[in-house]
Amino acid sequence: MQKILAIAWLTWKAAFRFRLFLVIAVLLLAAVVGLPLLLKDDGTARGFTQILITYTLSVITALLGLSTLWLACGTLARDIEECQIQVVASKPVARWQIWLGKWLGIVSLNAALLALSGASVYGLLQWRATRLPAAEQEVLRTQVLVARGVAQPADHNADIDAQTEQLLQQRLKQTQISGADLALARQQLREQVKAAYQLVPSGYTREWQIDLGFAKNFLHGRPLQLRVKFNTAQNNPSGTFIGLWQVGEPGTANVWRSEPMSLSPDTYHEFEIPADLFNNQGVLTIAFLNPNNTTMLFPIEDGMEVLYPQSSFTLNFARGLGILFCWMALLAAIGLTSASFLSFPVATFFSLAVLVVVFSGGTLANAVASGTTGIVGQSTGPSLADMVLLPLYRVILPLINLVQDFSPIDSLSTGRAIPWSELGAAFGQIVLLLGGVISAMGIGLFARRELATAQGNQ
Repeated sequence: MQKILAIAWLTWKAAFRFRLFLVIAVLLLAAVVGLPLLLKDDGTARGFTQILITYTLSVITALLGLSTLWLACGTLARDIEECQIQVVASKPVARWQIWLGKWLGIVSLNAALLALSGASVYGLLQWRATRLPAAEQEVLRTQVLVARGVAQPADHNADIDAQTEQLLQQRLKQTQISGADLALARQQLREQVKAAYQLVPSGYTREWQIDLGFAKNFLHGRPLQLRVKFNTAQNNPSGTFIGLWQVGEPGTANVWRSEPMSLSPDTYHEFEIPADLFNNQGVLTIAFLNPNNTTMLFPIEDGMEVLYPQSSFTLNFARGLGILFCWMALLAAIGLTSASFLSFPVATFFSLAVLVVVFSGGTLANAVASGTTGIVGQSTGPSLADMVLLPLYRVILPLINLVQDFSPIDSLSTGRAIPWSELGAAFGQIVLLLGGVISAMGIGLFARRELATAQGNQ
């Protein structure tokens, strides 16, 4: 371990020698201080704070991510190209110790920079909160600067898939469908089945039952929040639609009914409901009456959510930074692995290409779900691109999902809790599993690389 720490210290010295640490620290602090002056919000303290968290943490992640890739590629590739690595490799230090030492040095640099920028964002949020009116401070305390758990209706995906397959088999008995047409037909049928779980026709009432689970034991006497979102096929001249809500156990006196609410489509709405409306089993029943002249659609994924207080914002913010740190650790492994067998410019380009593929996860998922890449071939069957790329997408997509399953910035900006289990899962999937596999590849490539050839290339 002493040898690994020595390499890590050399990495720190190199970062200070080239003033990388100072430059990145200044850029991060400038982003934290400068963005609030440039951002435009809806005029409310809640809107400004949510935008501030989203944009500042996004900029911090982008700056740290790019600097991590650049430093990871440069610290190893340049040492090899400039023949400095031979001095270290000639010592009684194993190649894997050199590689891990550089990774540890980069990761510890990121930890220091992330802590500095994160503390600045946290301090700015708390400072601005104390300067707001009492009413706005209450909104921040209960809806934004808080860690709220989320409860949703039961998952119906298994039922939707079963009904979709049943309808598809019935259609196949009547019409012969194959190839890309079969995938498209399955997708269309699934959307039709899914609509039955989402639509609230005009004049009808839709009911949701949400199980609060073990959290019910800690929620007595504490008000909850409903977070809803809907879409409509037709526009309203006023831009809003009327909604009537009833929350509580039907047939009992423990029921809360709302006044008519004016709600905008394609927008998240949060409103508070009284405490103790769930039954003894912890099930909360929510009913919505649609008095409008158009059908309203509440998406299964995020159309109906119950938010409840879970922990403090300080711990939640720290856990969010922990997930960002896991991302940086993975990027350091990717950059060092690229530099283990490529020159500095090529390694940087390769690492950025990998990053672009990760950000394209949504596009890959849509292609796999639809069964086509959208590239049309000359024949009526699947194109050559579909035959080559779709299997590759199916292999890459699970790896991308290991990283994209965690979104701390979105959770922090909406006041959602990031549990310790999620941080542990992020560390296990991103750092240990995916980062471990990539690191093992990088160490293997570096151990087999002929370092003496770099001398001959000068």
